[in-house]
Amino acid sequence: MEKVRVFTAFSGYDSQCLALKKLGVDYDLVGWSEIDKHAIKAHNILFPQFQERNYGDISKIDWSQVPDFDLFTYSSPCQDFSLAGKQKGGEEGSGTRSSLLWECKKAILAKKPKYLLLENVDALVSKKFIELFNSWISELAEYGYVS
Repeated sequence: MEKVRVFTAFSGYDSQCLALKKLGVDYDLVGWSEIDKHAIKAHNILFPQFQERNYGDISKIDWSQVPDFDLFTYSSPCQDFSLAGKQKGGEEGSGTRSSLLWECKKAILAKKPKYLLLENVDALVSKKFIELFNSWISELAEYGYVS
C-alpha cells in the first residue's frame, strides 16, 4: 500500500498527524501551514523530519509549488465561532480569523485531494453559524465532494 500524502493547514502541533500515526496509517506529510511560533516549535519537536515543509501563512501559499496530496486537513481558527470567543463569525471576506477557512478553497481547487478533514469547535454547527457551515458544505459539493 502506498503512503497517504498529507497536507495539514492551521497545523498547530499537528494532532492530525499524531492521530494518523496512532492509527497506523503510513503517510508522508508533504506540507503543513502554521504561523504561530510556539506551535511551529512544538510541531518541529514532534516531527523534526518535516520542519522544512512548513509553507507558513495559508493566504500566501502558491499551491502550484506544493506537491500533490491525498488528504487535506484543515483546522481553521475557531476563535470567531467559539462560545469562549466574541463569535464574530467566519463569513468569506469578513477579515475575521475564522474566515481563513475560505482560504482552503485555493488548496482544494488546485490540488483536488481525495479526502478532506475539517476540525473545529461545536459552535460551527450551532444555530448561529449553521448557515455558514452549510454554505461551506455546498461549496465543497460543487467541487464534487460528499459528506
